[in-house]
Amino acid sequence: MNPTLNYLFSRRSIRVYRSEHVGENLVHDLLEAAMAAPSAAAKDPWEFVVLRNRNTLAKIAQGLPNGKMLVDASVGIVVCGDLHRAHDGQLSYLLQDCSAAIENLLLAAGMLGLGACWLGVHPREERVMHIRSLLNIPDTVIPVATIAIGWPNESQEPRTRYRENAVHHETW
Repeated sequence: MNPTLNYLFSRRSIRVYRSEHVGENLVHDLLEAAMAAPSAAAKDPWEFVVLRNRNTLAKIAQGLPNGKMLVDASVGIVVCGDLHRAHDGQLSYLLQDCSAAIENLLLAAGMLGLGACWLGVHPREERVMHIRSLLNIPDTVIPVATIAIGWPNESQEPRTRYRENAVHHETW
């Protein structure tokens, strides 16, 4: 692993959090970083629902099989995309744009000393409907993922997942 890229290799999913508050300024910083992501034709279709209410976080966790850490997270952020604002109204562009925003948010969380975990929602229809109904999300807005955020109470070693057999030069 190239040590210059160590921060990227250190970004890991954190699922155990301390019970300390994450301030509004940090949440703003995370959202600002997310919205700095590239977007097809600069359409920026993303929307974010910031959750702090313990009951709401617990209800969302009930509909995400791997989302139990939301119960202890200080903040949950549901990343959504507005299909009307996606480039050419295309779902694929919406998903790419929201994924870039999510990765920026995850990297920013680590840089700020926070832990975060990406929980997929789309394309699982039962998860989409669960989140949509709990948060009153309009039909043209698609919940793509939920991010659990908090002060980490675990650490994981940096790692690479590089596989030489996944690299093709000039042709397959």
